[in-house]
Amino acid sequence: MSKAHFGLIGLGVMGENLVLNAERNGFTSVVYNRTYSKTDAFLKSRAQGKSIIGSTDLVDFVGKLERPRRILMMVKAGSSTDAVINQIAPYLEEGDLLIDGGNSQFLDTERRVSDLESKSFGYIGMGVSGGSKGALEGPSMMPGGTKSSYKHVESLLRKMAAQVEDGPCVTYIGPGGSGHFVKTVHNGIEYGIEQILAEAYDLMKRVGGLNGSQIADVFSSWNETEELSSYLVEITASCLRVKDPNDGQDLVEKIMDKAGQKGTGLWTVVSALELGASVPTIYASLNARVLSSMKSQRVHAESILRGPNRINFDMGKLDNGMSLLKDAVILSTIASYAQGMELMRIASNEYDYKLHMPSIAQIWKGGCIIRSTLLKRIQNAFDSDPQLSNLLVDPWFATQVNSRLNGLAKVVSGAAASGIPVPCFASTLDYINSYRSSRLPQNLVQAMRDCFGSHTYERVDMEGSFHTEWDQ
Repeated sequence: MSKAHFGLIGLGVMGENLVLNAERNGFTSVVYNRTYSKTDAFLKSRAQGKSIIGSTDLVDFVGKLERPRRILMMVKAGSSTDAVINQIAPYLEEGDLLIDGGNSQFLDTERRVSDLESKSFGYIGMGVSGGSKGALEGPSMMPGGTKSSYKHVESLLRKMAAQVEDGPCVTYIGPGGSGHFVKTVHNGIEYGIEQILAEAYDLMKRVGGLNGSQIADVFSSWNETEELSSYLVEITASCLRVKDPNDGQDLVEKIMDKAGQKGTGLWTVVSALELGASVPTIYASLNARVLSSMKSQRVHAESILRGPNRINFDMGKLDNGMSLLKDAVILSTIASYAQGMELMRIASNEYDYKLHMPSIAQIWKGGCIIRSTLLKRIQNAFDSDPQLSNLLVDPWFATQVNSRLNGLAKVVSGAAASGIPVPCFASTLDYINSYRSSRLPQNLVQAMRDCFGSHTYERVDMEGSFHTEWDQ
């Protein structure tokens, strides 16, 4: 085999599947893993008979790649990524390109792009979404860095990416760490939608008395609608149908109610706070995971703290897909997307990323975890108005809000009366009600701040900053 087109460092499941994807699309590859036994096992199993070769060390790895070298790193974010860069940099030459396909913090990527570009190496921070299956069959990819670096791998990435009706699910995102920032926001939206679907499941079980198969039927019916047809709704229905082979009961009910997080949801919320973007639905989903981890405390508290008397409330007819609950799920899902898109808009202005919102919506339509039919509507909204401040005021989305807000309010009030937590539904209701209110009570907050700290305030009836001696 002559020099390989493409190199991969890191043979985890995602790495293996991405290199198999590249090979299937006509790109010969060389792979390296810190422990050679992992490389050897891969070559003797999944890579056997394919145009993939292995290396025992980085000198050999670099020597087997054609120039300019294109190397994808699929290693743990943080210090592990820096370690690999430091190990391989001495063997790279001008024009060679490193691609970080992990979930790196975008500011780390900013630093690495600046450092490596100064040494005449290319560096791309690329978000990859789709899980192990997407990596193999076609993920959504979000590469950021210099455009010249992207051009060196554009043909490779366009062939590897998921394909939808209007093209491959990859595009040049922007400079610096923009690719990893967009992936971070993607994951924040994902956190939100997962919690939204979990809250709907909880209400159907605890209020409606439905079993797993019945709840799955509701999700399957929702998945046939434009507003909720999505990968996450589809797999939620699938999960709820699986039975425990030991006793035939719903397997999901045997799973410990403690959810993990890898950091990207937290990064989304921290970035939003730093940039002054409002993401309450996404924050509520993160906080729900944090509270879920407090299992022993919750078990103890349940024996001490009494909730309100249980009041069953009507979520709508089952044959209508739980109409009120469906309203709540649709609006909360829209809010999760809207908050993510607004965060990216603000970050684009702050960091001069020049993010193209229709393109981001387009590449999320296939391959990635949050793919859904709503993304076509999102794409259309930003095509129609590139300066759109918030999805909620786009005509199609505004119609959804105006027709479904009453249903969301009834679900939130009913859940509160029944003592059932619905953090994403409740946060979405507050978010929409706040966003549609031209007058909020922060005028009193400003008065208090000026009273104790002389922070001054603005008036609605005249220009300038004012201070009052409030306590005289």
